[in-house]
Amino acid sequence: LPAALAFAAGLVFGIGLLVSSLVDPARVLAFLDVAGRWDPSLMLTMGAAIAIGLAATAIAQRRTSTLIGLPLHLPRVTAIDRRLVLGAIVFGMGWGLAGICPGPSLVGLGMGSPQAALFVGAMLGGMALFDRAQAWADSRSFTSQRVGSPAPHHGRGARGPLEGRP
Repeated sequence: LPAALAFAAGLVFGIGLLVSSLVDPARVLAFLDVAGRWDPSLMLTMGAAIAIGLAATAIAQRRTSTLIGLPLHLPRVTAIDRRLVLGAIVFGMGWGLAGICPGPSLVGLGMGSPQAALFVGAMLGGMALFDRAQAWADSRSFTSQRVGSPAPHHGRGARGPLEGRP
């Protein structure tokens, strides 16, 4: 059942991206061009997503399990730190340059878009590069620490989302 619900949620998300035109890089770039020919229409999509997210979060914070009885794991880290700010800047630069972000790029990939395929390949390459750099930084940081002190924690596990991949 959880796999079927995840599939249904992904299907609704993908349809929503198509209907709202978030998979169209030209439309997204026009939305981001607030100093030029700004197209505010995607603001409705963003506003709806934020409103639904706020309501769902308020409900989830009062629960200990999901609607189907699975454990509910909410993020515990809420601090705005240097890493978050830098990540947001890099993400925003990529979104602003390409007009594509990860979710819509996967929809575009499924639609056979060569631009989306290039973007997804570059995105995975960037993730792998970051993963390797983080592992290197962690190993250097770990060797300089005292024995018995905790290893650095970056909120994604020791190696990140590509853990276990070559």
